Amino acid sequence: MVVDIDKNGGGGGACGGGSDLSGEKIEEGAAEDHGTMSFTRSYQPPQHRDKEYSAMQMLFLAYQSLGVVYGDLGTSPVNVFSSTRLTNLSEEDLVGTLSLIIWTLTSLVLIKYVFIVLHADDHGEGGTFALYSCIRRHVNFDSRFSVQYARFEPETNIVACDGGGRALGRRIKKVLERSSTAQDFLTVLALLGTCMVIGDGALTPATCDHVVWLSVVLLIGLFACQRCGTSKVSVSFSPIMLMWFATNTSIGVYNIINYHPSILRAVSPHYIVKFFMSNGKTAWDLLRAVFLGITGAEAMFADLGHFNRRAIQIGFSFVVYPALVITYAGETAYLVKNPEKITDAYYSSLPEPVYWPMFVISTLAAVVSSQSMISACFSIIKQSHFLGCFPRVNIIHTSSEHEGQVYSPEINYILMILTVGLVVGFKGGVELANAYGVVVIWVMIITTFLTSLVMLIIWKTNVVLVLGFFLPYMLIESIFMTSLLNKIPQGGWAPYAISAFFLTIMLSWTYGRSKRSTYEAEREMSTRELDQMLSSSNVCRTPGICFFFTDLAYGIPPIIHHYVQHTNSVREVVVIVTIRTLPIKTVVAEDRLVVGKLGNKGVYRCLVQFGYKDSQDMKGDDYVASVVTKLQGLIDTRNEKQTIQSASQKDTVFIIGRTILKANKESGMLARFMIDYLYRFLQKNSRSAVSTLEIPSERTLQVGMLYEI
Repeated sequence: MVVDIDKNGGGGGACGGGSDLSGEKIEEGAAEDHGTMSFTRSYQPPQHRDKEYSAMQMLFLAYQSLGVVYGDLGTSPVNVFSSTRLTNLSEEDLVGTLSLIIWTLTSLVLIKYVFIVLHADDHGEGGTFALYSCIRRHVNFDSRFSVQYARFEPETNIVACDGGGRALGRRIKKVLERSSTAQDFLTVLALLGTCMVIGDGALTPATCDHVVWLSVVLLIGLFACQRCGTSKVSVSFSPIMLMWFATNTSIGVYNIINYHPSILRAVSPHYIVKFFMSNGKTAWDLLRAVFLGITGAEAMFADLGHFNRRAIQIGFSFVVYPALVITYAGETAYLVKNPEKITDAYYSSLPEPVYWPMFVISTLAAVVSSQSMISACFSIIKQSHFLGCFPRVNIIHTSSEHEGQVYSPEINYILMILTVGLVVGFKGGVELANAYGVVVIWVMIITTFLTSLVMLIIWKTNVVLVLGFFLPYMLIESIFMTSLLNKIPQGGWAPYAISAFFLTIMLSWTYGRSKRSTYEAEREMSTRELDQMLSSSNVCRTPGICFFFTDLAYGIPPIIHHYVQHTNSVREVVVIVTIRTLPIKTVVAEDRLVVGKLGNKGVYRCLVQFGYKDSQDMKGDDYVASVVTKLQGLIDTRNEKQTIQSASQKDTVFIIGRTILKANKESGMLARFMIDYLYRFLQKNSRSAVSTLEIPSERTLQVGMLYEI
């Protein structure tokens, strides 16, 4: 007899496509010998697709995205010209500067992110870690930083492009699978990009242009409202941003007509060439200010899970992009006539009758501008958490309609502390402004690199098209990067320090998890070994049922051997339970439990599947009764059925395993530091794998085991 097993408890899935959920086929006896079982009847969640919306629903969703996704990007006209530090600007210089701003927005945001990168989603999620997740699911990782991929993904199909990308993609995939160094590099690169988004997320709210005490009050209020969820936040923030874009567009049109209508000739990119040829290093220095005009583009991709691709594309293409272009053109037209006002270009260009109303709107918009990065941080932490690359934190799904709308109280508090600390530490000075945006360019470079890999490995895009994407964007972003490096000594070190802090956490956790997975894989029990141990006369089988929780998706964890060996006692019925949260709202009752038999000594395995909005309540007798019913439906022999029924009427105990890692003497100094200090500290202070379960505390035991790795 042949059975299917899926050793990863899932796998498959795709980045805008997918791969087969093909399990390894082995003989039944071999499956039992390795302590594995088939979960072929486990619930298959639907393939991710953008939900079908009517035209009005999609427009409303795009409207909601204005208050969450585009705050940072949309408020950039306040800062760009005032950050140029240029003097004696001629009309041609201003036209060249405007042309550079327009084409930076067009090429790096509209074309790259909106038209290309947004399609590289990971089942609706975006960001650098989503790109890494896609690649990892299509490449067999076996490096020291890889951990068991336990997130379940549905079967989908790839629509591949014709061209030479298929052969090159296969070669790159083989190189990645054979080289642990390449896998380590890719993992660290993805973690670095993720941490830099978090670093920018802590810095963005701190750039509110107010006195220190007022900024602190506004920031605390902003972080306090995050618990309301994306939908409720957008209800408050979207009207502000819509008013911001509408008023700026109107003022921009007024300034263009009133001051210099011919400024619109800046749409021709040849003015950029003329500007660089005339100004040389001055033009290169200007790139630091121009780049402020596109900070927030990376958040647009990272926030993808909070809405959907189409809503974000509509919001940017038809509202944000034209509003920004007209606003910048209006500012430039004003500066042609008033070049001495460049240090306060935005507020100086406002017509006097609307100055104070616009000041109020800009103040509100400045607060809203932080929302995109805060929401992005929640999304990427959720993705990192699912891949086992971040300590367990509380992830709260704030919407029943959108799986990607999440909130994490712990991350929210950490960001608030970091942001308030930056405001107080820098006292709202120029160094804080210099720090803003300097890590974003690295996120964009990493995104370009990972998206190119997705094109080759997953989309199987023609090599010429991949190079047409990779080379120009890598060149453009590298030029911006060289200009931004000068800001590091002037305050730009702050986001790098925050990024390094989070990178240390993620590397330590990922490394520790990988070592733990390796230890358990090497020492997992076979069903034959389990049967032999339970057959020993030294082991007492007490009446009742024992539910033993483990996060292993397959196999019998060594902690069960540890428990039985040291207690010489185990219940007559043992159920090894694995909890899996699926990327759907709810799992119907008949698909909630998947059971199987392990060996011949009353040991069973139970996969419990929840949707992200399901209550994980196991306190009552209903859970035990449902497991017993499932097990009796699985068993053929009357005696075994009677044993299970009798055990269910006796005492029930819930056992949670707790492992502690310790580096062995052969480990290097860095490995010992990461395991014995960083990982163990994080493990001690993070949530347990079953922290969301509601199980009766009076019948719960925790069993610890030391893993020396």
